[in-house]
Amino acid sequence: MEISILFLPLIASIISGFFGKYIGDRNSEIVTSVLVSISALLSVFVLYQVIVNQYEENIVIATWINSGSLDVNWSMLIDPLSAVMLVVVTSVSSLVHIYSIGYMSHDPHKPRFMAYLSLFTFAMLMLVTSDNFIQLFFGWEGVGLCSYFLIGFWFKKESANAAAIKAFVVNRVGDFGFAIGIFLIFYLFGTVNYSEVFQQIPTVVDKNLSFIGFEVKAIDLICLLLFIGAMGKSAQILLHTWLPDAMEGPTPVSALIHAATMVTAGVFLVVRCSPIYEYSPLILNLITIVGMTTAFFAATVALVQTDIKKIIAYSTCSQLGYMFFAAGVGAYNVAMFHLFTHAFFKALLFLGSGSVIHAFKDEQDINNMGGVWKKLPYTYALMIIGTLALTGFPFLSGFYSKDAIIEFAYLKGNTTGFYAAGIGIFTAFLTSIYSWRLIFKTFHGEYNNKEVKIEETHESPLVMLIPLMILSIGAIFAGFLFKDLFVGHAGDNNFWADSIKFLVPLSTEHPPTWFLLLTPCLVLLSIPIAFYLFVKNKELSNQIANINKPLYNFLINKWYFDELYEVIFIKPSKKIGLFLWKICDGKLIDGFGPDGVSSLIKKCSIKANKFQSGFIYQYAFVMLLGFSALLTFLIIK
Repeated sequence: MEISILFLPLIASIISGFFGKYIGDRNSEIVTSVLVSISALLSVFVLYQVIVNQYEENIVIATWINSGSLDVNWSMLIDPLSAVMLVVVTSVSSLVHIYSIGYMSHDPHKPRFMAYLSLFTFAMLMLVTSDNFIQLFFGWEGVGLCSYFLIGFWFKKESANAAAIKAFVVNRVGDFGFAIGIFLIFYLFGTVNYSEVFQQIPTVVDKNLSFIGFEVKAIDLICLLLFIGAMGKSAQILLHTWLPDAMEGPTPVSALIHAATMVTAGVFLVVRCSPIYEYSPLILNLITIVGMTTAFFAATVALVQTDIKKIIAYSTCSQLGYMFFAAGVGAYNVAMFHLFTHAFFKALLFLGSGSVIHAFKDEQDINNMGGVWKKLPYTYALMIIGTLALTGFPFLSGFYSKDAIIEFAYLKGNTTGFYAAGIGIFTAFLTSIYSWRLIFKTFHGEYNNKEVKIEETHESPLVMLIPLMILSIGAIFAGFLFKDLFVGHAGDNNFWADSIKFLVPLSTEHPPTWFLLLTPCLVLLSIPIAFYLFVKNKELSNQIANINKPLYNFLINKWYFDELYEVIFIKPSKKIGLFLWKICDGKLIDGFGPDGVSSLIKKCSIKANKFQSGFIYQYAFVMLLGFSALLTFLIIK
């Protein structure tokens, strides 16, 4: 059964990818959707077994590498952590597959698209079920490759190609650090299997290494390198620039990447490696700082974006920041809780935005929308649910997980924890403002689209709405139903067993009542503020932007990260590339190598050709010269 969960998406991908033109578009859609849905149902059963019977298993599929001390298997590790990820990945993926049947109905390459989605799912499942770092890295690179395929799916669009390359290259930066981290783990422990590495971690706590001229603690270096990999995949600040550009892919791709697969891989890595990170307070503090900075940065940028998908993309970036600073303060279980709830409401928001884009005939600018809440009643209601969950509205899923993160940051009691809690509360307020800005400008106010008449807008077909309805159930109830299981009472985290390690038990205290009420009050207060700014008095929001023009430009240009990287990395790289190509490769290697040799032979051939004149006296003269040279050589010798 467990192996079926893993390989059904791969089989679906092979059938649709290689035989799609024989079985047809509709059969490709049905096969991939059904097989991934079966995988999702089996995953739910496995999670049930884990919860009720504390089921754990390590199923060896095949021996992969056996060389010296390196012994690596293809295996499937089932424990509480992987069981949760199996449900998240397969459930969201199956709904995205079904939704894509309607969304991609006019695309001429549906089998290829469905094959990519299923392959993406398989790669992520390989990642989350691995019991060693090599298999993890295989899945890690697999989701990176599939993201390249899917972001650049419409490859005839130049912007889509550029976005796919950008995602691939930026992730290579993080992956390079991750790969070095795996090499270092093997160098220190002689193994890459989780269980063996985690057992030996205490033996290297005091060990120092010389790294690029610096003396560093081995445990800190391992944690830092692994975190660099996580930063790339989960789009944390400095390695985040690929995420908003990834919106060039079809909307179902955005939902899959942002809710269940690629960007959650980094959070999963840090949580899986909690037995390592618990011994490195320095890197945990760094993770907290990076996480809270990312959360704040992405929320500020989302305030001024006009592309409906980019607003939600920056929202993802911000929520990932929350997950990381939860892990940074040691609340790994709470980070996983937010990852779990976030998957439902973020997939709901992305697929809901796809429904809006579908209604507006591919329009994505929220300034060109408005006034359609009566025309799209189901999409409107479902996106309201997703927005309420995202903002942490009381008693919806985001309320339980996001507030738990802020509370545990506060209870950490150190300076970093207090800063993270404060920024977390302020970011929650910003999140609510930009989320309601999206809703109000999309569905309320005047109708602003000049290309599509309001009469032409229409609700999406049932095949697109049913996945939204299922996700809305998760967005409403996932937090309430799973909070005790994931977070536990008074620090009781028995569900996670040994899949998460707490060297220092989490605090069992409760923050002050005023602190508990602060975030929900700000979230509720933001709704009338957003309504007034973006519906009742639009001029005021424009005046605020004009008064703070430098700040507005700073935010609309995304803190100028892209421009900064253009100056620091891209332009110098292009110049170095041109120098290596034109001078080193063209003039030196080719000039003195194949081009030079062939040119010399050609010139000699042209000269030698002149001796073939057809006159006997010239041939006789040349023979005489040759004979004289030979005779001279023999006499001298």
